[in-house]
Amino acid sequence: MSNVGTAGRKGPAVRSDCFVSLEVRKSGGLDIAATSRVDSMYGDSIQQLCRDVLEGLGLQHARLELEDAGALPFALMARIETAAARAGITASFLPEMKSYCTDTTQRDRFRRSRLYLPGNDPQFFINAGLHKPDGIILDLEDSVAPAEKDAARIMVRNALRQVNFYGAERMVRINQGAEGIRDLDEIVPNNVHVVLIPKVESAEQVQEVDTHIQNLQKKHKSRSPVYLMPIIESALGTIRAYDIATASENNVALALGLEDYTADIGVQRTLEGRESFWMRSMVVNAARAAGIQPIDTVFSDVADKKGLIVSVKEAKALGFDGKGCIHPRQIAPIHDAFAPEKSEIDKATKIMRAFEKAEAQGLAVVALGSKMIDPPVVKRALKTVEMAVSLGRLPENWREEHS
Repeated sequence: MSNVGTAGRKGPAVRSDCFVSLEVRKSGGLDIAATSRVDSMYGDSIQQLCRDVLEGLGLQHARLELEDAGALPFALMARIETAAARAGITASFLPEMKSYCTDTTQRDRFRRSRLYLPGNDPQFFINAGLHKPDGIILDLEDSVAPAEKDAARIMVRNALRQVNFYGAERMVRINQGAEGIRDLDEIVPNNVHVVLIPKVESAEQVQEVDTHIQNLQKKHKSRSPVYLMPIIESALGTIRAYDIATASENNVALALGLEDYTADIGVQRTLEGRESFWMRSMVVNAARAAGIQPIDTVFSDVADKKGLIVSVKEAKALGFDGKGCIHPRQIAPIHDAFAPEKSEIDKATKIMRAFEKAEAQGLAVVALGSKMIDPPVVKRALKTVEMAVSLGRLPENWREEHS
C-alpha cells in the first residue's frame, strides 16, 4: 500500500525547476534517485537536501525520484513538499529565512512599476530584482492554472523566505474567496509587504482579507505591516471605487485591470483607451480622495516600447502614480516616463524653498509670489523632488546650489 504524488516540470526546455515523483511507503527507508544537469558540481548537495526535506516532513519510508534542471534549493524544496502533500502528507518544510528577506516596507514609497511574475515559475524569480522594479508581484491568481494553485502557494512562500529581490517591494496577488484565504495563511507569516486583492467589487471583500491578515499577525506575533492593494476590474467595482479605497486603513494603493473591465462592459480594449477613460478617472479620484496611490493597468504589448511610453505618459496625465509590467524591459521606460520634467522639478524646488523659508520663520501662511501654497501642493512638490533626486535629475544638495 502506497501513495504517490508528483510536482514540477520536466523536459529539455525547463530551467531552474525540477520534477519530483514521491512514493510514500510503509517500509524500506528512504530511497532517493536524483539526476541533475548540475550533478557534477552539486550532486551530493542535492542528495542531502532531498533527504533533509523528506526527514523534515516526517517521512521515514519513501522513494523519491528527481529530475533536476538547475532548480535552486527554495524551488527544489517546494516541489518535494508539493509532491508529498499530493501523496497525503500534511506536514510543511520551511526553508531558512534569509537575512535579505527580512526588510520591511513603507506606506508612502514609489510604486511606479510592479513586475508580475507567475507564481509557479521559479525561473523568473531569481534575477527579477536586478532589473530594479519598485515592486515584484508573485502572482497566485490568473497566471496559475487551477490544478497548480497548491504548488504555486508553496513556491511563493519559499521564495519570500529565500529569494533576494534587491529592495523591491514584496507583493503577492492572491486568489479570490476561500482560495485567497489559504494563500494568506502561507504568505503573511513570511514577510509579504503588499497583498493585491483581485476583482474587488465591495468594501467587504477588502475587510475580509484585512481581518484574516490581522488574525494571522497576532497568531504569529508579527509586527511588520502588511499593506493592501485592491484591484478594480468590473463596472460594479468602479462604481464602488471610493468605498473600496477607504475599506481599510491598510490600503496603500488602488489598482485596476482593464482586460476584465472591458470584457465586463462588452467592448474591445484599444490602445487609445477611450472605452476605459471613465473607469480610470473614477479610480484616480477614488484613490486621491482616500489618500492612497492610484496605479494603472499593465501594457500588454512587450515589443511596443513607443506605445508603452505613450500609455505611461497618458496615465501620468490622468493622475496615476504607477503602472504594471509583464516584462523586465518595460521597467526602465516606465520609470523614465513617470519621471518629472525639468519644468516640474524647477517649480517643485521653488515651492519647497518657499515652504521651508516660511516654516523657519514660523509663518502659518506660505506664499510663492502672489499665490498661496497649501499642504497638498507642498506634499506633491516634495514627492517630485524626491523622485528627481532618486533618478539623478536633481542633485541631493539642491538646496545648497541655490543658497
